[in-house]
Amino acid sequence: MKSAIKLENYKKKYGDFTAVHDLNLEVMSGEIFGFLGPNGAGKTTTIKMLMGILSPSFGRGTIYGHDITTERVYLKKIVGYLPDNPTFYDYLKGEEILRFVGGMHGIVGDDLDEKVENWFRDFDLHESRGEFAVKYSTGMKKKLALGMAAIHNPRLLILDEPTAGLDPVASRKLQNWIVDYASQGNTIFLSSHLMDMVQKLCHRVAIIHEGRIAAIGTPEELKEKISSGGTLEDVFIKIATSNEVRS
Repeated sequence: MKSAIKLENYKKKYGDFTAVHDLNLEVMSGEIFGFLGPNGAGKTTTIKMLMGILSPSFGRGTIYGHDITTERVYLKKIVGYLPDNPTFYDYLKGEEILRFVGGMHGIVGDDLDEKVENWFRDFDLHESRGEFAVKYSTGMKKKLALGMAAIHNPRLLILDEPTAGLDPVASRKLQNWIVDYASQGNTIFLSSHLMDMVQKLCHRVAIIHEGRIAAIGTPEELKEKISSGGTLEDVFIKIATSNEVRS
């Protein structure tokens, strides 16, 4: 199976402070991979390095074999990113935003019309497509931002708290969409505090603590190894309150 993400000795320093320590991580193509950790553990820093927003202080990282630092322009074609708190321009409506992003990816004509129409319909945004996106509710903004991340059918989707702000019906629909998207051979890198969702969706999970990978494996492996058959939440809490690195 081909690597979707490979990080080798990835490190990020801010002066004397090290936010991420020598991260070694491999995510395989087609995986739904959970990336968990308490606040301040290094999740956001790692995600920003994956997206090329931050450059690592040391180490090398690739996405489908392409260097994250030197091939950032190309990677925008095959990677989509949903941030935790998406923001939008004040003067653009929901449909205008999705069309603009699609156009930036070279999607035009009937193909763009179909993608925009399907997204607003499938995610129950059709009646709000002509409203200014800044007036959307938190959940509506999250669904629009996911459409922006996915409109070009990227091989890798990086999702940061994708269900935050969604009601249970919308959350279930999004989770089903994630599973379906990965089943087509695409890769999902998922960060979330919802342990039940991660346990249900993810093939493997890594837990980062104090800038280091503290544990990695399938949810079942982690539960058996660390919490004696407890829940993934038990695993998370045990690691988050311990200084022991278990990887």
